[in-house]
Parts: sequence; structure tokens; C-alpha cells
Amino acid sequence: MFLDNRQVAMDSVLEALADSIDYFQDNLERLRPTLRDALKPHYTERLKQMRKLQELARAHLKMLPRDADVERDDFLWLWSRLKSFVGNDSQVLINELLEQERVLMQALSTLFTHPLPDPIEPVVEECMQGCRKLIRELYSLQKRKMHR
Repeated sequence: MFLDNRQVAMDSVLEALADSIDYFQDNLERLRPTLRDALKPHYTERLKQMRKLQELARAHLKMLPRDADVERDDFLWLWSRLKSFVGNDSQVLINELLEQERVLMQALSTLFTHPLPDPIEPVVEECMQGCRKLIRELYSLQKRKMHR
């Protein structure tokens, strides 16, 4: 079954949400406890938003759930580990998390160029606001690490 442009845009958002959650969860043990505590609420909320958006996409856009790209996840994790050998592990992780947010913001922006069913739009807006909050938090954590 082929997807229309709106479904493709929604699929990109769902994939970016899942990738960011997976990346965070895969790297929990690498985060210092203070970083983990600061970021965990953002990702807990993101997981709720993603599940809600998946349900709405299934109901209103006739989209079926799909599996994450495991090979891509493995590559990103390995690449991040390699970069950590030559740099500060926390800084590498923060930069990688920021990159995940950039990908998500781009996907959300693209989705907003399509007409969305009324129940979906507020959830997408919540995702956008959550993304902005997380970006601010990551930059704040990055600044604190640089000044120490």
C-alpha cells in the first residue's frame, strides 16, 4: 500500500519520535545521573505523546504501525561510542540528542504543511512544544558542562 504525502509526513514524525526515544534509552547508562535526571521527564512525556499520535494516525490516517530501523539504531549507537573515545562522552551525547531534535523538528514542520484531522493537530503541537523544551534543556546542560 502506498502512502499519500500526509501519511509520509506523519510516518517521518513517528519515526523521528521513536528514534529519539530509542537513542535516549540505549544511552542511559552513559549519562551522568544529573543529566539522566534532567532529561528523563522529557522522554517520558515524549513516549506518551508518541503512543497517542500512533493511535490517532491509525484511526484518522489509516496508518499501520511499523518497526523501527534497527540497523540504523545500531549504527548511530556505534558511531556515538566511537566519537566518545576522542571527546567528552557527555558532550557527545548532548550533541547527538540535539541532532535527534533537529531531525524531529524538521519532520514536525513538514507535517504541519499538510491538513491534519482536528484530533491530531493539538498532539502534534504538543510534540513541537516538547521538542523546543528539550532543545532548551540540552543547550542549558551543554553550557553548564562547558563552564565547568
